Amino acid sequence: MSSPQVVGIVKGPGETGNEYLFITSDPGPVPIGEFVYYTLVDSTGLEQNILGKISTCSLIEHLPDRMFADHGLDPGAIAALIGFTCKPAELYEVGVAVLGAFDPRLGFCNLRRPPEPGTKVYRASDQTLNHVLNRKSPQDIGSAHIGSLLLRPENSVSISLDVKELVSTHMAILAGTGSGKSYTAGVLVEELLLPKNRAAVLIFDPHGEYHTLAELRGHEAFRGADGYQPQVKIITPDQITIRVSSLEFYDILSLLPPMSDRQQAILNKAYGLIRQRYQDKRWDMNDLIQAVFEVDSTQDDDGNEKAGSSAQALDWKLEQLARSDYFHAFKHLLPKDLFTPGQVTILQMNEISQEEQQVICAALLRQANHARMNTHKGKATPADETYLPYPVFILLEEAHRFAPAHEPSRCKQVIRTILSEGRKFGLGVGLITQRPGKLDADVLSQCMSQFILRIINPVDQDSLKYGVEAAGRDLLKELPALSKGQVIIAGACVNTPVLCRVRQRLSQHGGETLDAPALWQSYFQPHRLADQELAIAPVAGRKPPLKRGKKILE
Repeated sequence: MSSPQVVGIVKGPGETGNEYLFITSDPGPVPIGEFVYYTLVDSTGLEQNILGKISTCSLIEHLPDRMFADHGLDPGAIAALIGFTCKPAELYEVGVAVLGAFDPRLGFCNLRRPPEPGTKVYRASDQTLNHVLNRKSPQDIGSAHIGSLLLRPENSVSISLDVKELVSTHMAILAGTGSGKSYTAGVLVEELLLPKNRAAVLIFDPHGEYHTLAELRGHEAFRGADGYQPQVKIITPDQITIRVSSLEFYDILSLLPPMSDRQQAILNKAYGLIRQRYQDKRWDMNDLIQAVFEVDSTQDDDGNEKAGSSAQALDWKLEQLARSDYFHAFKHLLPKDLFTPGQVTILQMNEISQEEQQVICAALLRQANHARMNTHKGKATPADETYLPYPVFILLEEAHRFAPAHEPSRCKQVIRTILSEGRKFGLGVGLITQRPGKLDADVLSQCMSQFILRIINPVDQDSLKYGVEAAGRDLLKELPALSKGQVIIAGACVNTPVLCRVRQRLSQHGGETLDAPALWQSYFQPHRLADQELAIAPVAGRKPPLKRGKKILE
């Protein structure tokens, strides 16, 4: 076993009690984010390695600036002439944020004893980092191998997440456009569907990007020793059905055109009447229309019933909703249609309006929450249609659509409820967005695991400062410099925030950016062939076609 690499000597404490400084002549082995340690003997006489993370690096002693003013001079040669015999002549002061001594049961424990000046600082070995960074080994049941540590050679330090913490305490994937958020989500879904996890996953897919996960069917890498193979179920927009009687009043209100306060009051009263009348039984839009006329009716002098003007206006609006492709009297997507262990269900919503997407999402999230809650408490039996006897995980792509920061949304309150209470009942949620600044702050704050890719927008960067634990805030400075597929992982799923290189997907990625120049060029290929054919027609003794434009289009 090779001896540890010394990278510097401790100078003294840093600006806070959780930091220290060391001096080095070569900052190469210790870039920002790198892990180092010093050795400390505790009160029991036990020697412990105190791990830390490089947070700052500054030049404190260097050659005179004038040496660098003339491009024709060699600063090194001049330094030798004036007595600088040490190479290099520069000295660097490096700041370290202390993580502490690692305990397998408790994680990192900070002993609150700064290193003494003169203590040697070592670079942490790959073996040490493989042991202390991850809660799980890559092949363990309940682990998700997301990639490898960015600052080390590829695959030398694996980053494996704790799936239990990931799905029970909720997670968020935050990134700018084209940074790899959907790709990272695809890697996570692959890990959840491997034989070591066999999760029940539902993806709300507003853009139709996740259809390539169908390649998991029959893929050799996902075959279990017992014959297990993951299943992929794709529900297209024409297969989405929501029962009208599962909608709440404000769901219906958000689907209707704007209306007066009186119309809203009558509709609300009619909705309450029909809820009281049918209770847990099913009802349809015609029943609601009938209730509207009952509520908004008067009697004339002769005792005849007369419908009010508001009822007639609401009748027309509700009739439009009754003809919707997605809201039905009796058809409905039940929990058994959406969730099965070892299956990912992809709900494609790319042809549905945003208002309808929000109502569909709210209805299905409410149903899943109630199903898990009632099943967990023993109130639902296998005979019930809402029986859901296993934990589930739901991914919301474009989450800022469903839980916007400063706009009303049918989903927002449902998502807040699930994020605050779902852990107790085995309902986990993952949020994916390219605009964290537009995502509701309360919603984001309840995601205990974060995957943060390159973000350039200053507003979006500021929204993350209080959502990432203190040990990871220094890494947020790296956001604009991250490349595609490089991610900061922080929170409950890892022992400490890390910079990670996302592994290659086993299935194809469905969210690639279109190659516009290539598509433009391909558009002209049939035209060029047709033009060439027309040009050689007289030479070959053939007459050119009369309907040239039609031939080109064909």
